[in-house]
Amino acid sequence: MRIGMILDASFPPDPRVENEAVSLVKSGHQVYLFCLKYGDEKVSEIINGIQVKRYKSSKLEFKFSALVYTVPFYTFLMQKKIHQFITETEIEALHIHDIRIAQAVFNANKKFNLPVVLDLHDNMPEVMKLYPHLQKFPGKYIISPKKWKQKEEEFIKKATKVISVSPEFIEILQTRLPSEKEKFILVPNTIRASFFEEYTVDASIIEKYKNKFVILYLGDTHVRRGLQTAISAVEKLKDKIPNIKLVIVGKNTTDVVLKQQVKDLKLHDFVDFEGWQNVALFQSYILSSAVCISPLHRNLQHDVAYANKIFQYMSLGKSLLVSDAIAQKRLIERINSGLVHQEKDVEDFSDKVLKLFSDEKLRTELGENGKNFVRNEFSWEQTSKKLLHLYDNLLN
Repeated sequence: MRIGMILDASFPPDPRVENEAVSLVKSGHQVYLFCLKYGDEKVSEIINGIQVKRYKSSKLEFKFSALVYTVPFYTFLMQKKIHQFITETEIEALHIHDIRIAQAVFNANKKFNLPVVLDLHDNMPEVMKLYPHLQKFPGKYIISPKKWKQKEEEFIKKATKVISVSPEFIEILQTRLPSEKEKFILVPNTIRASFFEEYTVDASIIEKYKNKFVILYLGDTHVRRGLQTAISAVEKLKDKIPNIKLVIVGKNTTDVVLKQQVKDLKLHDFVDFEGWQNVALFQSYILSSAVCISPLHRNLQHDVAYANKIFQYMSLGKSLLVSDAIAQKRLIERINSGLVHQEKDVEDFSDKVLKLFSDEKLRTELGENGKNFVRNEFSWEQTSKKLLHLYDNLLN
């Protein structure tokens, strides 16, 4: 098939979009990717077999995207571009990545009546409630997560098939929309086998942490990711584990809060903020660690989503310590690849770290369980099979 993927962002990077598109290309499909350009990027190029088509956008359009279901300005601008994209590429199916641009796609598709796959990366109406600009004026009064939820349901009803990222999210959607139950397909965010099969170790990172008991966090460091819990636990643990080191690889605008906490607790010697690092270095950080963490705060988004980091951790045989956000708790307990702590509970987090610190055999056992799970059952090569089956049968 000639598949048109719609992404209202620049590309690259977007690991999920790239993983899906590359798998479809390798399976024999042609994939054309609609995306946006804000600078002098090429209008058209081929990346890993994906035929990327970029359409000029602006910062003003980007700002209007937040208001897409308040005023139709963004939808009006995007549907013209999408209409042009469909006409030029002569695609046979549309694949929408998330709901912000969905209305524009459905509007543009009225003339063509192509089958539409809606790919829900996140529980967007719930994610939005966590955005700082929706907590205050004017965002609080002009952007309605409730309206986005209504639109999400409308788009699910219009779509031919709906992809989502976790069993928990699909359960919620099927409960809300039982009449659409048969549309849902599970395609979780997982890692490619190349992550754990094809990498180079950075000796300087291994050397830097060789005598430390490293607790590692990879990824977005927004305060809702739970790192304040980990930092507070380090203050309690440093006397019992003198060589403890919390290593944070990633960043967010809320890092000022975390860094102030480290300063207030006088933990400079025990916490490293590494900032964003090249993905090629992730394996070296993981291999340097003893325990890898995902201390997410519980909310309606975190309860239904897996953080990709947990699969990266597991693929290299590391024991995990995760919060009791439902999706990750269920997964970690089912495969016995780590321990679970109560969200935001410093005492519980600390107790679980001490348990792992004092029992190397347990760490090894948990790590092996996770490693076997990812490598044998839950790499992208395994989990993408449902995506390929969907497209092999979409026109039937």
